[in-house]
Amino acid sequence: MTSAPAVLPDDPDTLREMIVSLQTEVARLSASARAYEALVQSLKIRIARLQKQKFGASSEKIDREIEQLELLLEDVKIAIAAADPSPDIREHDVSDDALSPPRQRGKPKVSDTTPRERIVLDPGEACPACGGPLRLVGEDVTEILDFIAAKLKVVETARLKKSCRHCETLVQPEAPSRPVPRGMAGTGLLAHILVSKFDDHIPLYRQNEIFARQGVDIPRSTLIDWCGQAVAVLRPLTDLIRQDVVKADLLHADDTPIQVLDPRLRQAGKPRGVKEGRIWSYLRDPRPWGGSDPPAVAYWFSPDRKGINPQTHLAQFRGILQADAYAGFRDLYKPDATGTVHVREAACWAHLRRAFHDVWKGSDSTIAREALEQIGELYDIERQITG
Repeated sequence: MTSAPAVLPDDPDTLREMIVSLQTEVARLSASARAYEALVQSLKIRIARLQKQKFGASSEKIDREIEQLELLLEDVKIAIAAADPSPDIREHDVSDDALSPPRQRGKPKVSDTTPRERIVLDPGEACPACGGPLRLVGEDVTEILDFIAAKLKVVETARLKKSCRHCETLVQPEAPSRPVPRGMAGTGLLAHILVSKFDDHIPLYRQNEIFARQGVDIPRSTLIDWCGQAVAVLRPLTDLIRQDVVKADLLHADDTPIQVLDPRLRQAGKPRGVKEGRIWSYLRDPRPWGGSDPPAVAYWFSPDRKGINPQTHLAQFRGILQADAYAGFRDLYKPDATGTVHVREAACWAHLRRAFHDVWKGSDSTIAREALEQIGELYDIERQITG
């Protein structure tokens, strides 16, 4: 909405035309705001419904639909914020009666370890009105959260060579080790590249563009090599984590689908050249029942969902495995040649309860409702004894 001019005209007809125009603009913006709010509420309801039914055979498809709806909801909220860039009402002393319902705005939560910089604005020592001395009676403090852009720098390490004046022995410090042999990347840069690619999902060609804006052109082929070499450096650590996790006496297991590029599929005539792989997760967390071991999770990747994958991952595991009813886990629960059972099954109550809940909602079954009540009693007991 356009703001009123600083000097209003004296002509009544012109003023009336301006008022009518402003009233029309206000009505249009109010209608748009109501439409936006209705769309936001509709999207929230749709997302909530999908989240309730996301488990099952089509859960991956529902997950993708939820992600798309959340992106749409985010775009709508951005449009609302752009149309009404008013500051947060908490920063002003105005009565609630004079305001329309404010938008929900979450205040950023800043860690105590976040660096702080204090800027002091001092009015001086003398009164600007009479010239008398000023005394401090208090201060008003406001906070602004700012971002210091990351920067690249070249660290030069000079190893001085010196020779003995008596025996001519040549002395020079050893070169410090590098994460990538003969590579130029430092540990901080490698960590940033890996986190950006695998955690923030920023492809390497985009990272190349970002680095180029900072004055450093790192070819994509070099970034690929650095990723591979950094993964090789970290592999002993991941192996130790996996060995430590499978030593636990109770694990939670699950797998997640992931899209994997496969050039062979493109050569076979399939346009996308993408297949579905799996990320297998094994979690150790004894904290809910008072355990002292630190929580940890181990991950494995496989190009398929065959049962041999979890059976290989957990070949050395001895204890209780809590997982869903995936058939690939069943061989783990079988006794060995001596009749000894190494892995005991702990089925997932959440999956089973969901089946009873669906039956109860669909048919109002008395048996299903009784099962839900008994499961609820077990949950109550767990809440009482949890650590």
